[in-house]
Amino acid sequence: MITGIGVRAPGGVGTDAFWRLLVSGRTATRTMTLIDPAPFRSRVAAEIDFDPAAEGLTLAEAETYDRATQLAIAATREAVLSSGLDPARRDPARTAVSIGTAVGCTTSLDLDYRRVSHDGTRWLVDHTVTAERIFDYFVPSSIGRDVAWETGAEGPVTVISTGCTSGLDAVGYGADLIRTGRADVVFCGATDAPISPITVACFDAIKATSVNNDDPGRASRPFDRNRDGFVLGEGAAVFVMEELAAARRRRAHLYAEVRGFATRSNAYHMTGLTRDGREMAEAIRAAMRQARRTGDDLGYINAHGSGTRQNDRHETAAFKRSLGSRAYEVPVSSIKSMIGHSLGAIGSLELAASALVIEHGVIPPTANYDEPDPECDLDYVPNVARERRVDTVLSVGSGFGGFQSAAVLGRPPAKAAAP
Repeated sequence: MITGIGVRAPGGVGTDAFWRLLVSGRTATRTMTLIDPAPFRSRVAAEIDFDPAAEGLTLAEAETYDRATQLAIAATREAVLSSGLDPARRDPARTAVSIGTAVGCTTSLDLDYRRVSHDGTRWLVDHTVTAERIFDYFVPSSIGRDVAWETGAEGPVTVISTGCTSGLDAVGYGADLIRTGRADVVFCGATDAPISPITVACFDAIKATSVNNDDPGRASRPFDRNRDGFVLGEGAAVFVMEELAAARRRRAHLYAEVRGFATRSNAYHMTGLTRDGREMAEAIRAAMRQARRTGDDLGYINAHGSGTRQNDRHETAAFKRSLGSRAYEVPVSSIKSMIGHSLGAIGSLELAASALVIEHGVIPPTANYDEPDPECDLDYVPNVARERRVDTVLSVGSGFGGFQSAAVLGRPPAKAAAP
């Protein structure tokens, strides 16, 4: 059961600002400011106006933590406050951490490489000027460790890196820790801060990102006929997850229940996707079976919706393959149209949006959706949010390497809290 949510995303600080942006249909994509955009093919991104000092990070934390870790710590602190969880009343040994990330501490690695190589001009690097925490930047497990230190978690601590499904997979694993009794409380979610020269250059090389540089607010256009790639973003979302009975005993607010999760691989291609959506469809079916739900129960699908032709057509086919004619009746939208694609973090941000859909009864739109693609012919909630009670949400993700994941969230049981 999700009892706490913390979000750091483009467009505002905190979960409330994140939700207001989504339901407004406004976009947070702009010309890059975190790095010099001039050398790159794609020069737009969804950036966070993040102030470490305002977030309560010490000067030492701001100087030594990678930006991805800073985002994770800020989101974790908000999640703890949101949950009302008293650290003194939980067992550290029964408290776990499950954090996802696709590219780890890339920002700091990139900066440090430029420092030791004199901006890439020397093959023989100067090790005497390297950062003190260089080892931490090399191993993504440092992010999980820092979240564990922040929360006092002494149980299982895991970092999951499965590309763009990392945020879904980390929450799925966290739910499994609760379900199997291996933890009482899990801090789970994901973080990524990939707006760095090396990451931007990599996506430039494969022409995956949008080149709509003259109109950055409209560059991310999932499912639209005129889309030309995704917009890189950054962010973090962290959840407090507990067993239902324990949450009720302390009268916690219940946001949503993780009812089902499944992941599959296409064993096909590093970046390519099958046109029929077979592997994503199987992940959807498996997650729905675990949740004991059918397509008739679905009120909303939070799509991966990256804005590449290959992905949008692939998952549209997957929805049809797994849900049959019901796929044409369930509203589908992509929040990447507003906050960009933050790689490993986006799955957790999308789960946060899904939980808030259940909480508030509003479905976020797909922004910048003007001209339908004939091969993408579902209800993508064009441009304007839609008020509707939703009891069950399907959220899906697709990642380089062939990863396909699906999670099912449900409205918490209506039974009154225990005395």
